[in-house]
Amino acid sequence: MRRVLLVEDDAPVREALVQSVMLAECDPVPAASFVVAKDHISRDFDGVIVSDIRMPGRDGFHLLEYAQNVDPELPVILLTGEGDIPMAVRAMGEGAFGFLEKPCSPSDLMAVVERALKTRALVLENRVLKAQLETGDPAARLIFGVSDKAEALRAQVRAVARSGSGAFITGAAGTGISKVAEVVHLCSSIARTAFVKRSGAGLDVSALESALEQARGGALFIDEIAELSAQAQFFLLEHLENGANVKVFGGGAEIAAIQAALNPDLFYRLEIGRVHIPSIAERPEDIPVLFRHYVAQAGEQSGITPPDIKGEHIADLMQQDWSGNARALMSAAMRFVLGISAPEPSAELSLSDQLAQFERALLVSALERHEGKASVAAAALKLPRKTFYDRLARYGVKPEDYRV
Repeated sequence: MRRVLLVEDDAPVREALVQSVMLAECDPVPAASFVVAKDHISRDFDGVIVSDIRMPGRDGFHLLEYAQNVDPELPVILLTGEGDIPMAVRAMGEGAFGFLEKPCSPSDLMAVVERALKTRALVLENRVLKAQLETGDPAARLIFGVSDKAEALRAQVRAVARSGSGAFITGAAGTGISKVAEVVHLCSSIARTAFVKRSGAGLDVSALESALEQARGGALFIDEIAELSAQAQFFLLEHLENGANVKVFGGGAEIAAIQAALNPDLFYRLEIGRVHIPSIAERPEDIPVLFRHYVAQAGEQSGITPPDIKGEHIADLMQQDWSGNARALMSAAMRFVLGISAPEPSAELSLSDQLAQFERALLVSALERHEGKASVAAAALKLPRKTFYDRLARYGVKPEDYRV
């Protein structure tokens, strides 16, 4: 967030301003008139305005008034070649952040712009925090549970979001790593920017470059980041060291495995922030809350009014280990809403039909445990990928139905 809207009708002067702003590592947005500039002025504009006063048609004072009406806290710096005292007094009295006489040196210009950018950043951050306090921040609204571990998870998410750094999000299969990474982004000061998700497996340099460009100004989440190739790791590290305007989150099961697989410089660049998601087995007291939420969600998705959840059903759920974590609990909630139970072998079926039923259950269970990642599920079952996909097709099972 270092954008500077430059409003100047004189092309050579406008180009000089653009150069000064770019050399200060800001993002210039040139405009030759108020008519062009006004389309960029909004309450969400994440930058400041520098405008000439004397321009054909609508002048700088009109622009200042317009900006004040849109957002009284949007800094406007006015420039003039005729800088007399009455004009400066009028500019400041009408709410200008600063007033400079042309020609001004780049250092004088950027000193005022930098102060304005810091002021704007604080204003926007305070608005985000106020909105979170009024409506419940994303961590409170999207991470469920009443246990101490659930509260600790929300605290980790908020701390990493405030830090503005990249992070590693770790947890067992099915815990919702990508979801928690997105909640970190939603809790941050750049919540309204892009959040791009990619899998580290097979992410070559070209695809990584494209993802970074899509995430520019926002965040890129790389699931299974330990699977990035050495070339992709080097490219990512170089991109970050060159001042990339992207936050990068990496996902994986264990931080030790990530550290062992990543280039040390890249690992330490990203490991400033860490969020570990506890498994459901570590917080069984959250099962009732999670299950009720997933049942309500499943009812909404299927258009079915969910049946009442009996106390004995909750007690039974709390006796299970839930090795598939949130993904497995979601599937159980959907079956509950649809009124079906997990398949059990039937004495009325032939042996081949019973084996087929059992095989399908194993395939589904593997996908649930590994969040729909077919290659990982195939490896867990020690099946070649082609064989695994053939068997999925045989039973009409789709990996995407099991992704968190």
